[in-house]
Amino acid sequence: MTAVIEARDVALSFGETPALRGASLSVEAGEVLAIMGPSGSGKSTLLHCLAGILVPDAGEVLFNGQRLDTLNEAGRSALRRDKFGFVFQFGQLVPELTAEENVALPLLLNGVRRADALAQARPWFARLGLDGMERRRSGELSGGQAQRVALARGLVARPQVLFADEPTGALDSLTGEQVMELMVGSAREQGTTVILVTHEPRVAAYADREAIVRDGQARTLSAGAGAGAGAGAGSVAS
Repeated sequence: MTAVIEARDVALSFGETPALRGASLSVEAGEVLAIMGPSGSGKSTLLHCLAGILVPDAGEVLFNGQRLDTLNEAGRSALRRDKFGFVFQFGQLVPELTAEENVALPLLLNGVRRADALAQARPWFARLGLDGMERRRSGELSGGQAQRVALARGLVARPQVLFADEPTGALDSLTGEQVMELMVGSAREQGTTVILVTHEPRVAAYADREAIVRDGQARTLSAGAGAGAGAGAGSVAS
């Protein structure tokens, strides 16, 4: 299998505080990888380096075999817009936009005509059990509904990689499991690689493989035991 995302000996400090101390990670095409670790371990920092949001002080980050960390901000922004999707803990929907406009936003930012972007966004509402909520704004949605809208927004442009940072952290356990089932199922249908950060073993169980980040370094933990187990075979090293 081909590695889509790689981190090689990545180090990053915030001022005098080291966040990553030579973390290495390889994620295969179509794999669902869960990154776990205690609070402050560097797991979200590693995710942000993989996504080109942060630039490491040392080491390399590669996307499809090409250096991501050496791109300028414009280049990394274009990559995040064109190839990556994102789901965050609190959804981060734009409150002034309707739900369907929020889903269509990545397409609009990529220059897709408004009518076409909305037409591509609308089928996601039936797919994610949100029929009839297309015109609602974020304040009119429950937490689980808003997170499903955020998930649709992350996947609507068919990204090569979906990055999810604590995607169920603000949800109750049942709603969180529903969101994970939808996330993993939708990503597999599209062939999207998923890299998610979580501190919940029940969420990590949906992944093909788990990695632990501790004290700024990463290591393989085990294959996932949940719905997506068995599809990935990458490597994580400290």
